[in-house]
Amino acid sequence: MNMFKKNLLVVAATLVAGNSFAAASDVAITEWMYKGGVGEFIEFTNIGTTAIDFTGWSYDDDSRKAGTFSLSGFGIVAAGESVIITETWDNVFRDDWGLDASVKVLGNYSNNIGNGDEINIYDASGSLVDRLTYGSNPRTDGTSGRATSADALGANDVSKWVFSTVGDVEGSWRAASGTVGSPGQTSFVSSVPEPESYALMLGGLALVGAIARRRVAR
Repeated sequence: MNMFKKNLLVVAATLVAGNSFAAASDVAITEWMYKGGVGEFIEFTNIGTTAIDFTGWSYDDDSRKAGTFSLSGFGIVAAGESVIITETWDNVFRDDWGLDASVKVLGNYSNNIGNGDEINIYDASGSLVDRLTYGSNPRTDGTSGRATSADALGANDVSKWVFSTVGDVEGSWRAASGTVGSPGQTSFVSSVPEPESYALMLGGLALVGAIARRRVAR
């Protein structure tokens, strides 16, 4: 590939990537289970319309210390993508729930949540992104807790959460161990990219074409 073509690709990539990452506020806690057949889990979802880089992000329980458990292993989390942390091995969790290898799971965290506890997620700057404080009701022992509506996401109001049931709006199912939930998916997202992303990409391609035509005309 000659230098001119390389430069065109760089221009296009820069323009497209210029708005490729969403605000941290687009990440929400979307499901949790404090005690499961093979281990507890927490699900985080990018409910926005553009990708988010989780490098430097972290999780903690009610001790509220950013950096306690690193979420950097998730890397780039696509719009609409749900990711999971669990106290067990990631492969054990996937096998129990029948999850595809494409579902991102980080295992072996030790700051476990309890019957009454708190879930906190922090961005790379250590700022709180979302928090869910809960007591013993709903008691997510063998059955996950899920939000009743999009309004519950980010509201830190556990009264807006209910137990998952097989075949509910989240498409929950029973794992091999007998626990019920829907880790790795949620109904509160759209997989369609925002219009400005399309416009940005088309604008970048148009600029590349204009540069190419000008070069040919010389």
